[in-house]
Amino acid sequence: MNHLHRAASESDSIESFADLYLQRLQTIIRSLDFSKLSAFEEELESARIAGNTVFVAGNGGSATTASSMANDLGFDVLKKTGVSDTFRIMALTDNLAAITAVSNDVGYDRVFVDQMRIHFKDGDKLIVISASGNSPNVVAAAEWALKKGATVIALVGFEGGRLSEIADIVLHFKAEQGEYGPVEDAHLVINHILAHWFQYRIKDKNG
Repeated sequence: MNHLHRAASESDSIESFADLYLQRLQTIIRSLDFSKLSAFEEELESARIAGNTVFVAGNGGSATTASSMANDLGFDVLKKTGVSDTFRIMALTDNLAAITAVSNDVGYDRVFVDQMRIHFKDGDKLIVISASGNSPNVVAAAEWALKKGATVIALVGFEGGRLSEIADIVLHFKAEQGEYGPVEDAHLVINHILAHWFQYRIKDKNG
């Protein structure tokens, strides 16, 4: 029984459960080594300046975070700063035709790798998002990108999994097995921190 299960068992109302959930979320967010966030920010900024593409991949809730990240760092930065050199960022979760074709023809484990085989260029980077750190298609994408010399940034939870062992930069939110909600919340918080940081910093730098 993990923290959330115990909290639900001990709560006599949704209000008390919500309070315990938010306390747990804060603990998980605070488990992050914030120096890794700085390294992540530097990789994103270097990609923006160089015009490299940043790919993002994840499954389930992590897929929605990948989509949000592509929107928030791409269009939102463009809209709110007015600069032409916004982030070139692509969520590998968003092309349904490609995802279903690859899944049907060669297997779901290759849905991200085969899209990168089409679009990847030297200097590009990959963000992989997985609560367990062990999703086979995300691990496959990370391994492929590393072989191509790409910088791989992983957002993980629980014990970190395989991605925490192979990625160049690991943002690890330590949680108990099965605490998907708070881990996915924490990953989305990081997206919003980065998006707002870049929106304001780029706008200030460009007057």
